[in-house]
Amino acid sequence: MKTVIVIPARMGSTRFPGKPLVHLAGKPMVEWVYRAAIDSSCADEVVIATPDQEILDAAALFGAPAILTRQDHPSGTDRLAEVADSLAADVFVNLQGDEPLIDSATIRACANALQASPTAHASSVYAECSESEVDEPSAVKVVLRSDETALYFSRYSLPYPRNRRELPVWKHIGIYAYRPGTLRRFVALGPSPLELTEGLEQLRLLENGMQIQMVQGVASPISVDTPEQAVTANELLLSRGA
Repeated sequence: MKTVIVIPARMGSTRFPGKPLVHLAGKPMVEWVYRAAIDSSCADEVVIATPDQEILDAAALFGAPAILTRQDHPSGTDRLAEVADSLAADVFVNLQGDEPLIDSATIRACANALQASPTAHASSVYAECSESEVDEPSAVKVVLRSDETALYFSRYSLPYPRNRRELPVWKHIGIYAYRPGTLRRFVALGPSPLELTEGLEQLRLLENGMQIQMVQGVASPISVDTPEQAVTANELLLSRGA
């Protein structure tokens, strides 16, 4: 089963323009993500997908294959779908380019979960939600069925503890693996009502009857959405001897 990891990256971030190329411990951020993908040892190919020549040039400098995509994609998943139209594979892993501290074993777990589940349309990852994140909208929650498929995703704390909480609160980690047919259907459907309400594109799959197989993994200590978070990520990488 051929697996391709795709790292969508663009210069036009609203909160942090140019963030894929911000230097962390001497390397552009997207290079750290690429190296984590290689270290996962679960893919036949790892490529960077970008609409920007600057990122293509940077990728060439550290030896990463890169594909130039359209400028007008509304999400990284749409960018991934464009790549899937030009590359033949059974599984496409969407690894966000702002995760320089992503755990390689978590990438591998996500890919393996879809490979092992013949009925799933996609797979993703969860981890236990810390108390400080339970009521934090930026920490997306996932409710699981008994077979570890996703029942629902929300920015709200779920399940609501009207009675004593019997289950942990699970945090969703935003890495996905898709079958190519799922990506084509995702793009064709367009945004769904639940997706627009919560601001969570994975709800488009659930709302249209597609199954997401979840697997437990390790959350990154930080994702980089702002210059301040880049400073923290740089310090963490240096503390690890990067």
